[in-house]
Amino acid sequence: MAVTNDDIKQIFTNISTHFEPSKAQGINSTIQFDLSGDAGGAYWLRINDDAMETGEGIAENARMTLKASADDFAAMLDGSLNPMQAFMMGKIKIQGDTGLAMKLMPLMMG
Repeated sequence: MAVTNDDIKQIFTNISTHFEPSKAQGINSTIQFDLSGDAGGAYWLRINDDAMETGEGIAENARMTLKASADDFAAMLDGSLNPMQAFMMGKIKIQGDTGLAMKLMPLMMG
């Protein structure tokens, strides 16, 4: 699946639109996404109490960085790529708080 830059931007817009604060209790963090490939780029997601915001670029003081190709990231979020398998296969790399990654997946995958 080849995603476009607009597809990736839409993913981040949708993440914050479908945010459920009850699933994010106790998560007060900024997460950096470093996506490679033609549709890649730098994005961030910040969860603070019962609010979530997203944006493009490099975030300050990110507690975790997720590195993946834009295609693999999109496939993971649409359910066609299992996040744990992708991690084990090295398609997704986590730097920083790996426990946060486990909490993040249910928030992003709705």
